[in-house]
Parts: sequence; C-alpha cells; structure tokens
Amino acid sequence: MHRVGSAANNGNSNRPRKEKRLTYVLSDANDTKSSASDGCNYLFTGSRDGTLKRWALGEDAATCSATFESHVDWVNDTVIAGGSTLVSCSSDTTLKTWNCLSDGTCTRTLRQHSDYVTCLAAAEKNTNWVASGGLGGEVFIWDIEAAVTPLSKSSDVMEDDCSIGINGSANPLTISSLRTVSSNNSINASTKQCHVYVPITAKGHKESVYALAMNDSGTLLVSGGTEKVLRVWDPRTGSKTMKLRGHIDNTRALLLDSTGRYCLSGSSDSMIRLWDLGQQRCVHSYAVHTDSVWALASTPTFGHVYSGGRDLSLYLTDLTTRESILLCKKEHPILQLALDDDSIWVATTDSSVHRWPAEGQNPQKVFQRGGSFLAGNLSFSRARVSLEGTAPAPVYKEPIFTIPGTPAIVQHEILNNRRDVLTKDTAGSVKLWDIIKGIVIEDYGQVAFDEKKEQLFEMVSIPSWFTVDARLGSLSVHLDTPQCFSAEMYSADLNITGKSEDDKVNLGRETLKGLLAHWMTKRRQRLGLQTPANGNVLSRKDTTPRSLAHSRIEVDGNALNDSTVYPPFELSTVSPPSIITEGSQGGPWRKKITELDGIEDEKDFPWWVLDCVLNNQLPSRENTKCSFYLHPCEGSAVQILTQGKLSAPRILRIQKVINYVKEKMVLDKPIDNLNTIGTFAPGIGGQLQHSAVGDGSFRSGLKPRQKLRPSVEILCNNQVLSPDMSLATVRAYIWKKPEDLVLNYRVIQGR
Repeated sequence: MHRVGSAANNGNSNRPRKEKRLTYVLSDANDTKSSASDGCNYLFTGSRDGTLKRWALGEDAATCSATFESHVDWVNDTVIAGGSTLVSCSSDTTLKTWNCLSDGTCTRTLRQHSDYVTCLAAAEKNTNWVASGGLGGEVFIWDIEAAVTPLSKSSDVMEDDCSIGINGSANPLTISSLRTVSSNNSINASTKQCHVYVPITAKGHKESVYALAMNDSGTLLVSGGTEKVLRVWDPRTGSKTMKLRGHIDNTRALLLDSTGRYCLSGSSDSMIRLWDLGQQRCVHSYAVHTDSVWALASTPTFGHVYSGGRDLSLYLTDLTTRESILLCKKEHPILQLALDDDSIWVATTDSSVHRWPAEGQNPQKVFQRGGSFLAGNLSFSRARVSLEGTAPAPVYKEPIFTIPGTPAIVQHEILNNRRDVLTKDTAGSVKLWDIIKGIVIEDYGQVAFDEKKEQLFEMVSIPSWFTVDARLGSLSVHLDTPQCFSAEMYSADLNITGKSEDDKVNLGRETLKGLLAHWMTKRRQRLGLQTPANGNVLSRKDTTPRSLAHSRIEVDGNALNDSTVYPPFELSTVSPPSIITEGSQGGPWRKKITELDGIEDEKDFPWWVLDCVLNNQLPSRENTKCSFYLHPCEGSAVQILTQGKLSAPRILRIQKVINYVKEKMVLDKPIDNLNTIGTFAPGIGGQLQHSAVGDGSFRSGLKPRQKLRPSVEILCNNQVLSPDMSLATVRAYIWKKPEDLVLNYRVIQGR
C-alpha cells in the first residue's frame, strides 16, 4: 500500500516529522482508447495496478473504451449500483464511485474503513444499497444516492481524489473484480450539495471480512471472513440476525438467491456449502474442489453454481442432483467469475481475462457431454481423488477469447548509476528502464536476470536519491525529501547542450520539473488570465502560501528560477506516468501527469515539491563535499604540491585532479585558458581548506612562460585511477575506509 507520512507534528514529540512523499508510476503501455458504441455491452475489470477498465464487448473481441484511475493501491472488488454507478473498493482503504458510462470520472471518494477494503455487495432491485467489508473487521452499508456528490470540473478542491485516465492496454496485474453491464441504462446525475455522509455500521466481526452477499431487495446481508462463521444482517439497521457455523477455514466467497432464503458459501477448506437461512442451517455440502474456493457465480434460477479457486479449476455443479463437471483448468488460480448469458468471464492471478463457454441459460447441455461426477460431502473425498490421479478431464481446452493483460513486474534492481532500473516480469522478459525519462530503453527478452545485472554493473558511486517498488505490477518511483535532492551530475555527463560542462544538475529537482511540466504549463495559462487588484500582471515567479524558514531552505542559485525541462528529463507522452501524492487536505490521490489541469496547489501537493518547482528552493542537504589529501607517491622524486586537506564535490572527476597536479607542477600560476583548482572552482567546484596550499588566485594581465607539461597518474591504495572516476567512486570502491581519502600522484612521462 502507498503509505504517506502524516503532516501533523506533535509539539510534545521529539521525533522528526516525516514529510509526505511524491510517487510516480511508470508504464510502457500505449495510452490510447477506443470509442464507445451505443447499445453494446460492457465488462468492467479492476486490477492490482490500482485502475479499473471498461471493455466494449463484441462477438469475439473486447476493446478498452475507458480507464478509471484514482485509487492508489490494489482494486479488490467492484459492483454496479443503480445501473450507471460503478463502485470500487481498494487496499487504499477507500471506496470510489464512478459514472460507469462516462470517460472515467470519479464522482466521490468514501473514507470510512481503517484498513484494506476487500469486498462489496449490491442490491439488484434496491439500487441505492451497497455494502463494504475489509481487513479491519468493519462492515458498512452505504446509501449510494445519499453518499455520492458529482465532482465539478471547475472546482479548485480535489477532495474527492478523482482522476481521469485513458489507457488502451489491459491491466498489468491480477484482475481482482469483474462486472458486466449494458449501455442502455440511462444516467441520472445527482445535483446535491457536498455534505458529510455516515454509513450504517454492522458491528460484530472481530477479524477480517473477505466476502459479502446481499439479496435483490437489500433486506438481507451475509458476511464471512477469517472467523469461519457466516453472519447475517439486516442492512437497513445494521443489526445481526443470525450466525451460521460449518466451515472449518476462512470464508472467501458468498452468493444469495434473489429471495434471500438460500446462501452459497465457498471456503478455504475447499468446500461449497448451501445454507437455508429460514432454517438457519447448512442443508448441503459439495466437495468439488481440491483446494480453496475463491469465486462463485450462479445461474439466474440458483439451480447451478460455477466455482473456481486455488486449484486452477472451474467447475459447474447442479445443486439439486450434486452432479459436477470440470469446465476448464489453466495455469493460474481463479479469483473472480462473472456469468454473461452462455459464457463466463474468468479472472485469475494472471493479468489476462478469459471468456469461456458456460451454457448459462441451459447448463444441462454441458452435463450431456459426459465426464461428470457426484460431489461428495466431505472435503477429503476430492483430495483423495486428486492423489490417486483420477481427476476428470476438462470439457473445454481453450477459451472463446482472451483479453490480454500486461505482464506484471516481479523483480527489480536499481543499478549503480542511480538512473536505470532493471526489471523482470511474469512473462520472463527483462527490461532496462530510465526512471528520469520514464521509458524502457532496452528490452533484453527472456534472459537471466542476475547475469544481465552483472553485465550492466558500473563502478560508480551516486547517492541513493529515490526508491522503487513493484507492488502495483509496474515500477513505482518514490521521492522523499530531502533524500531525493542528494544526487548531482555534471551537465556534460547528461549530454545537456547549452550549459557549461561543469554545471551541476540536481537529479531530483530536474525530475520533479519533468513530472510537473504539463501542470506548470496549465498553471501559467490560468495565471496569465488573472490580474491582481492592483492591476499588475502576475510575475513569472510563483510563490507558495507557506512561509519558509531560512534555516530549512536554501536557494539553489544555479537554477536561476529556470523552469526549462532538459531533454534527459522529458517524460513520455505516449505512456505518461501517473502521480500519487498527498497535500495538506484530503488523502492520497492519483492522476496521469498529462491530466493535471493547473488548479492543484498546496492542498494537493507536498509543500516541498511546490517550493522546488515554483521557487527553485531545495531543503537543506547533508554535505556534498569529499575531503582528501594529495601526496606524491612513496619514493617519488616529484615535488610536494600541498601539505593540507583539500575539499571538492563528490562528483569531481579524477581528470580534474590530474589537471590540477599538472598545473601546479608546471608553474605557480596556470596558463591563461586553464581554471585554477587552488580553490577547486569553477573547474572543480570545491575549496582548499588549508593555508599551506597557497592562495590559488591569479593576477590578470601576466603571461606565464610555457613549460613542458608532464603526464600524471593518480593512485589510491597503489591502484591507478581512471580519469573518469569520481571522488565518491574512488572512496566507495578503492579507498573503502572511513578516514579522509588519500590520493597519490606520480609523473610517468614528459612531453
């Protein structure tokens, strides 16, 4: 889950405040969509990548017509309420509502749960009622019509954490929820004013809730989880009406018939149970699976049930005759099922969604194919069959068609250059990402990850200025202050034209400028149309409302308030990254960088991000200098140039030290076109810290006499150093001691 540090700071606490972070999520999928067609059916999928997608269904194909992007963590379930409102729940602890036939607009974020929200249930006929359950043991019943207030696009407040994101690819991780809907439903937009809504609470669960089911009229709610019991509630009041015992492990799936009399439950004990709620007891047990049952779907008459789970198998069972048949078996555990006429949509732990034949209108057709068996009533009966190797053959070998997903990243490694990240996905493909451009720069295919990592090793030492994870199936790059401003490179090393090769570039600041370039453009357009009361046009230099203490902020003069994004930091517009962050109000939110509209401010962004991008102000950083001694090699007859300690930027190249030694050995004052390193500036950018070195200054107008320039080598621990090495690299890989670095020099030839 994306954790964000609290902005609150208890005055009685000595613990330093953890500032809120900014995260951006990278994708290499093409950001396109298809146009929606009137009269077609849609499939909605939710994924562990934090997005939902709407698929326009054809006879033998499905095309993505919208991506719903606002959750900042896994989407765990989704239901349709009222025919046009899509409700989703997530591990980010929120529920979100969407106009499901729109282009992906989030209409409200509902915050009530204290932990991951794992499941939802909706009443088919009483369209206002939706129930939610989560790991905190909480069950809430929501009146969606009362809770939902549409987001105004002109609003300056992002309290609903809403976003619009369009993406043409399938989800890059597990599809965790499925719902189908027809586009013939009308859309009724509520115009109620924003207000505080509190849902009904069903209190009683002491542990996590994993499954919910509600009858059509919304008068009955059943919940189950890790307590191995089913609880039945009146959702109108939140009162508990009964408790049902029978499963010996977690309840993972629930179904209620339209009347609310019968309930089906699937459990990690591998059993499916049929309950008569009128009699308050289990009337049938079905031993169909050999492992946990995670998903259930029934025919409209509640006479047959489709079930799937951890054993990779999809079964059809006649609840009356107990006859069961294996429909299909593939490579991944089944998480969700959605029956659609004579076919069934199957979502697994893989990122693809499959459509299989189901004969939902007349299930008996399937049994006529043969290969069925009678379900036992004890779980070990199916386990014994599996051990004996007499498992039934599946009816169907291949699905009708598949919506392909994007393989999820399962392994990653930040390379030493602190710019590239090597990844491996579920398809075995190894790729190299440039995180400051947000793109894949090399796809190596299916190669050994560790071998490729060794091949790409560089002996360089750059401070760790970002962290990454692949929890969402994609690379999430986390920027925290002040660490993200700790790495610098010379402009020449980044191939930035138009700047002095010795100009230092802060990687964190330039990355933030690249991420918010679109936002800056939109912001300037807005401010350009406004005139303050005094009649003066707003200046280009923006300021933030936050008063900044000088002790915490230092102005980086090199930037000169320059908002130009240098080419190495220009992010992809084909597959733009999404930002996940949090400001002073509301909770975490997510948007594609190309969807930012310029109205976001300190309520939405961390203050330090705005200070960096708008004012070029960076937090105080730890010392970026490296102290070292420079002595002749032992036994060498060359002159002693300095007795004192020198100090220079950690990124200083050994070539600069070589130049310094040459100049000091040839003459007391360098020739005209050379910069002195007596103060390590500007060519080296450091300073001398010992008077024994001399003043290192030069009187203008004096022409030094030319002398032969020697060839010089710099050594550390008796190892000759490459001129391209930085002081930080030498210290990390050659010196390897906590004491100040010691460098030695020697002359190898003259010319």
